[in-house]
Amino acid sequence: MINLIEKLERKHSLSLTEYQTLIENRTPQLAEILAKKAEAVRQRIYGKDVYIRGLIEVSNICKNNCLYCGIRSGNPGCSRYRLTPEEILSCCEEGYGLGFRTFVLQGGEDPHFTDELLASLLKEIKSRWPDCAVTLSLGERSRESYQLLFDAGADRYLLRHETADKAHYERLHPAEMSFENRMECLKALKEIGYQVGCGFMVGSPGQTAATLAKDLKFVETFQPAMCGIGPFIPHDATPFKEEPAGSFELTLYLLSILRLIKPDLLLPATTALGTIHPIGREKGILAGANVVMPNLSPVSVRKKYELYNNKICTGEESAQCRQCLNRRMESIGYRIVTARGDIKSEV
Repeated sequence: MINLIEKLERKHSLSLTEYQTLIENRTPQLAEILAKKAEAVRQRIYGKDVYIRGLIEVSNICKNNCLYCGIRSGNPGCSRYRLTPEEILSCCEEGYGLGFRTFVLQGGEDPHFTDELLASLLKEIKSRWPDCAVTLSLGERSRESYQLLFDAGADRYLLRHETADKAHYERLHPAEMSFENRMECLKALKEIGYQVGCGFMVGSPGQTAATLAKDLKFVETFQPAMCGIGPFIPHDATPFKEEPAGSFELTLYLLSILRLIKPDLLLPATTALGTIHPIGREKGILAGANVVMPNLSPVSVRKKYELYNNKICTGEESAQCRQCLNRRMESIGYRIVTARGDIKSEV
């Protein structure tokens, strides 16, 4: 296994079989070796800096019925909401004062957010805060839509592929959703010029070492600017109610592997890590991550954007508690920085 890790560190590439072998033979000792190598690589490029993104959850209304998601259209118990452009701009204003220089507008696939509405909103954000980056995470749209939003000022787009295995994708999604379309969307976003983020759940139903190996190979070949991964946490209003064992530790292991695959990757320590473990995000940073995404959404709606059970909604997850987040990062020798946090070329 050590030979595989050293090969990955040197070449940033393994075969599908080698990735699968590395996953199947995971041990605490190997995880520690990987984490140390990943941390060294990340520090060479990004130093001790941790980038913050101000997350604004614009709507929990979604036309899709993904089988793993708490805001799926088929959940009648979900208390729906939608932020107005004025509320979104207010979140940005508060975030800017707190030092955020990237805003992430995330939501379900809500038809209310038309190209025209979003383009107007993007232009207003860029006009008021020209030194900030705007990331969109609003699901699958047409190529024309992506182009229009890019032209209006969007810098980045997050679209988690969820799984790079077609059969596994079909197990997790309704029939009207297409694996091929998801991949076409990611391709279009990159061709248009976005800094593109993909990502996948760790421990999702039906996932195997072989499907995870495909995810790693996809990241290697697609070369995204960002990759968001987190442990699968079930929601009571979905068919998948069992929490898999070991997904937290496996997520940390995969974070380290991803850092070695693409040394300059923007790699979040996700909220899901912090939901499962009290210092989950700190552990994510120590495994090779370099981004955290506190919540800028109005307090009144944070609980409603419940993709999974027991999501962190208060305390240090609140952007108003940025000093607390600073202290948490400083406790492991890192620091939150006020910056757009663009991808850096390896040095």
